[in-house]
Amino acid sequence: MVTEVTDADFEAEVIGADLPVLVEFTADWCPPCRQMAPVLKALAVEEGDRLKVVQLDVDHNPLTTNAYKVLSMPTFLVFRDGEPVKSMVGARAKRRLLEELSDVL
Repeated sequence: MVTEVTDADFEAEVIGADLPVLVEFTADWCPPCRQMAPVLKALAVEEGDRLKVVQLDVDHNPLTTNAYKVLSMPTFLVFRDGEPVKSMVGARAKRRLLEELSDVL
């Protein structure tokens, strides 16, 4: 399951998470973000024991978006132990996303 996070709960849901967290910075008006929805759902199901997958709507959560200097949608940040350890920009196939995540899982 892909959880929605906000400025208000980002600290608890992402920074304080036990697992690595993949955060998709997304927006309703972003077609590539919509393309990523089924990919992220599948990833959340398949890797749920090793990776938490969440989405943050940039239009409704400017504090977190600006804090991590996110300018393009979708941007993916991987957090481990409260720190961003990987950044990726743009839609990609699930296989490629898994390959890019292999070093953080």
